[in-house]
Amino acid sequence: MATVLYITAHPLDPQSSYSLAVGKEFIEAYHEANPGDKVVHLDLYKENIPQFDADVLRGWEKLRSGSSFDQLTDAEKSKVARLEAVVDQFVAADKYVYVSPMWNFMIPPVLKAYTDTTSIPGKTFRYTENGPEGLLTGKKVLHIQASGSVYSEGPLAPLEMGYSYLSKVLQFYGIQSIEAIFVEGTAIKSQEQASAIKEKAIAHAKEVAKRF
Repeated sequence: MATVLYITAHPLDPQSSYSLAVGKEFIEAYHEANPGDKVVHLDLYKENIPQFDADVLRGWEKLRSGSSFDQLTDAEKSKVARLEAVVDQFVAADKYVYVSPMWNFMIPPVLKAYTDTTSIPGKTFRYTENGPEGLLTGKKVLHIQASGSVYSEGPLAPLEMGYSYLSKVLQFYGIQSIEAIFVEGTAIKSQEQASAIKEKAIAHAKEVAKRF
């Protein structure tokens, strides 16, 4: 049985979000094709994802300097322990499905914060004499990204820093099986055309779900 983290980074619902609409159809098709797998939904707008603030940085520095966990302040303990739980959950999973819009050419801040929590030396990668080495080989990723214009190709492609950023981070972790579904161009089309773009992406997502 595989464990899938279904990671969504949009504050609205599938009726209002193109990315969530496609993600919902994907995960339902995946459930149907893989009834024995465990799917864990992480709605990043509802999860407690601590920022790398002064409490976190000071707490980590104290631990590196030899202090025990009990010697941290209450705020440091709470945030450091939560970050540890988040990255451990991530490492334990077998597959990852990220669902997000592209805002200002980038992933939403909550997804960047989550990515920070999973980028921990000794957990998802390590430093060696030959340079950094990813520790999550053999895992799989799908990223469903929606954007108002077309960024996966064409003249705006150099501005795309959502999927390109996330995929590079995940490759740094050692993950090589990374796939994307782009729901794009919906803001520059008529409502009818935008609906067609979404339906095409949903059909693609259902096909990917059968083999993911």
